[in-house]
Amino acid sequence: MTNLEKLKNLLENEIIQDLEEAIDDTFKMIEKEKTISLADREELEEMQDMHMECKDILEEIALGEMDEDEAGELLSELIEMKTE
Repeated sequence: MTNLEKLKNLLENEIIQDLEEAIDDTFKMIEKEKTISLADREELEEMQDMHMECKDILEEIALGEMDEDEAGELLSELIEMKTE
């Protein structure tokens, strides 16, 4: 399996799903509490930005705009982030 395939699988099957779940949980909390703290708002914005970046990476992969080396670097960074 190539780095591009591994990166795509990691994004689609883990990272994006985890982000969407965390974003949904935050919105449920906001709906329940009818308010959001500044820290929670900043965290929500960071998660939404990361979600958009992940979607952009998938688009780059689909369009053939990413090479194996770049995919390998991103893959390493994402795995490191996920294990922290």
